[in-house]
Amino acid sequence: MNNPGTPVPRHVVLLVPGGLALLAGLDAALLRLGLGAPVADDRWADVHGPLMVLGFVGTLVALERAVAARRAWALASPALLGLGGLALLGPLPLAAGQGALVTGAALLIAVYGVAWRRQPAAALAVQVLGAVHGLAAAVLWLAGVPVPHLVPTLAGFLVLTVVGERLELLRVGNPSAHVETAVWGLSLGWAVASTVALLHPGTGWTLLGAVLLALVAVLARYDVARRTVRGTGLPRFMAGAMLGGYAWLAVAGAVWLVHGPVLSGAAYDAVLHCVFLGFVLSMIMAHAPVILPAVLRRPLPYRPVMYAPLALLHATLLLRVLVGDARGVDVAVQVGGVGNVVALLLFVVVAVGSAVRGPVRARTPREPAPVGSPA
Repeated sequence: MNNPGTPVPRHVVLLVPGGLALLAGLDAALLRLGLGAPVADDRWADVHGPLMVLGFVGTLVALERAVAARRAWALASPALLGLGGLALLGPLPLAAGQGALVTGAALLIAVYGVAWRRQPAAALAVQVLGAVHGLAAAVLWLAGVPVPHLVPTLAGFLVLTVVGERLELLRVGNPSAHVETAVWGLSLGWAVASTVALLHPGTGWTLLGAVLLALVAVLARYDVARRTVRGTGLPRFMAGAMLGGYAWLAVAGAVWLVHGPVLSGAAYDAVLHCVFLGFVLSMIMAHAPVILPAVLRRPLPYRPVMYAPLALLHATLLLRVLVGDARGVDVAVQVGGVGNVVALLLFVVVAVGSAVRGPVRARTPREPAPVGSPA
């Protein structure tokens, strides 16, 4: 168990570039909403998507894997992803940041190779496939492919990473042996669909929607979250966040299946944020009390207040998507977008506060009052 008095390990400094990438990405989100932001830089708005996916979340994923690998060189992956994200924001040529992201993503695959040599498994193979999508997105962006066309690969990076981690836990529910085969097959289907989407968008995006819906159906059917949501404390919080994330992912899959390529406009805004906010950020909130202690080597105790940013995220995303994007109400998009930003910042504050306060003390039951004494 992590000891709150244990010194913070040196590799935690690699969270700093990722944290700065997050703040810059939120600043860029406000700019893209047409609102005022602390830094009004058009370049920040242009790199918003890759910055958040590769510079922020990519750094978190790579750091967690690097710590687990226990190889000093593995820390180069989160370092390059974080610094690459920051390089996108400064005066350096855009290609400098893009190149660092490519190298960091390539090293992430090598880090997964360490885990594969230790214990190959279908769940790990799905995560490796996710990392391959991350590298593909970084390479294609460096080659000049517009960001809207990179959504299948950017989404594939994070969705397949989470799916692989959930597949590891599916074994708790003793599912059929065919479940791993189904998830692996659908993950390969995502790779095929994302490739076809670049060459034949109409076919590829529709196929991607079908694959995504099937993947959500398998996960929602067998994930232990269906049982743990009836529990209490951290298991219930995690389960609620995960099931909510699956719902948003299903919405994105349905839109792609029906409409095919969605590269601009309200539908693009809706689908993009269903995946990257509704699903990815829900999963980050769900797993933070479990994964961050392994990285920080300090406990991040669950507290009921963690429901506040989670509920705010989903409520403001509902406003943004169902009222703003679906009905063309621009002010709802803006209000919902600001709420999304506040929800993420609030979760960071809550998580830091919980880590600083330390473990939750168990309540000591009160002794019964002596007979005849006042209660």
